[in-house]
Amino acid sequence: MKYIAALAVCAAFTAASANAATPVAHFKGHQLASQSKITLDEATTLALKARPGRVVDKELEKERGGSGLRYSFDIVSKGKTIEVGIDAVTGKVLENGAESATKEAAEHD
Repeated sequence: MKYIAALAVCAAFTAASANAATPVAHFKGHQLASQSKITLDEATTLALKARPGRVVDKELEKERGGSGLRYSFDIVSKGKTIEVGIDAVTGKVLENGAESATKEAAEHD
């Protein structure tokens, strides 16, 4: 019986620690975060305000336009994936629309 109680305590501790806050380093481009003036959470809020939906991908990247540093979110909205770009310095919405395959390929060359 003591074994079962100890096992239950271990399981509860494991579950609680799994729900603890995790570092923000779980997105592409996290190494650029020190150069941004707004946080990932703030940028996510701005992106979802511009395009309500569900974030399925996020990254911080250097890209032309605005300050040159942007958070880029892929948001599923009404069954379509939309890219929303938020300037990482000013918080301005830089992009809010579907991205063509050609443009996507050009960004990653």
